[in-house]
Amino acid sequence: MTCRDPSPTRLMEDNHINTQSHSCYTDRPAHPGIFPTRESGKSAHQPGGPSVDFPVSVVLPAGGTGERTGLQTPKQFCSFLGRPLISYTIQAFERVSWIQSIVVVVAKENMDLMTDIVQRFQHKKVRAVPGGSTRHRSICNGVRALADGEEERPKVVIIHDAVRPFVDEDLLYKIAMAAKEQGAAGAIRPLVSTVIATTSEGYLDHSLERAKYRASEMPQGFTYDVIYQAYQKCSESDFEFGTECLHLALQYCGTNAKLIQGPPTLWKVTYKRDLAAAESIIKETLSRSACVVTGGSEQAVTLADALQKAVGALNVELDVIPDLMGENAGYLLKEWNFIQVSVNRSCLSEVEAVLTDLESGNRALLHPLVVIWVHLSSSDELSVSGRGVEPAGIMDLASAAKLQNILLYGIQLGQTKDTDRWERSVLRVAEITSALIRERSPALVGQLLQA
Repeated sequence: MTCRDPSPTRLMEDNHINTQSHSCYTDRPAHPGIFPTRESGKSAHQPGGPSVDFPVSVVLPAGGTGERTGLQTPKQFCSFLGRPLISYTIQAFERVSWIQSIVVVVAKENMDLMTDIVQRFQHKKVRAVPGGSTRHRSICNGVRALADGEEERPKVVIIHDAVRPFVDEDLLYKIAMAAKEQGAAGAIRPLVSTVIATTSEGYLDHSLERAKYRASEMPQGFTYDVIYQAYQKCSESDFEFGTECLHLALQYCGTNAKLIQGPPTLWKVTYKRDLAAAESIIKETLSRSACVVTGGSEQAVTLADALQKAVGALNVELDVIPDLMGENAGYLLKEWNFIQVSVNRSCLSEVEAVLTDLESGNRALLHPLVVIWVHLSSSDELSVSGRGVEPAGIMDLASAAKLQNILLYGIQLGQTKDTDRWERSVLRVAEITSALIRERSPALVGQLLQA
């Protein structure tokens, strides 16, 4: 890995900023972490635990062109699972109850697009402001906008990249508290490659001792006064070529940042392959839990219990409930998937009721939701028609549900007294169910699969 002298840096040495390298020296794990899935506004810090009793706001610079992805669309606006990347990053902050506002800084030509994203996905704490020609100019615009808003001016400002969607509340809490106490704080990660400097002729000049340095990451936090004054005092060269906010706080305000070890989830979507990795992580997170609705039928409960054991080996948490009424209605508020088991009936009324409940709560606004209808057919039912359900029925229902971002699939399972055959069928249902929830394939929506 090489760098050229001199350039602004995001390498840290002994809590100070070194000026001989670039910001790309971070590890990029194949599976960087888990996307937070708590409901919007719900905080991991419960009453009685750590709390933030001062106003905190966030600035998300999102004015980049995404040249390194090789795509025409800037990476922050690239979509997967029906949502642009920036919406996932916003969601990570919106879920934190003690964050009062989020300012997203975008290129002027993308203001209408950003406004549409905020409205479409009902982001509540967000407003968009136009950015500048460089990263620092854009962040400066975002910081200034915080003083112009209707909400209270924040005590602490957290700055984070719009293309880093995997940030958890625990780290945000540590950054916010350290920034309040020290004036500035930032996340760091160990270097995984040795950094070298080259001569203008392309030869080795010198290398840095890797153990002494760290990669500067996001998020970073500052008291409002520190980051505002830093931008008031910094030079035109800083605005034009700088990339490191902690450097500005140190150079112009004498504020030496507290550096906090960050988790490996802080990687940045930089290349096209990173978009695929991000989609895979979010899919995996959304596929970890499902709720089986039995309707109270003894046969459905038996099947649900068998499925519960089978999917355990597939890393899926499965709860079994008779209906979605009373206390069980709370499942409608969770980011779970649903499996409706119907016994000896060809009608779709039970799964229709589940779809109605989900649609009325706008439950699939942020993520495509998976609903699987498992029809447990008797041998008599299958022998009469060869099928227990007319495929057109589930296809029509699925087409309507898809307009609400709900993906409906069907599985038909025949009852049998042959124990070995039954166990194989249950395992097959578990495998199909797990795959449907994980992949969320549009091509299979409305299909009635045979187990």
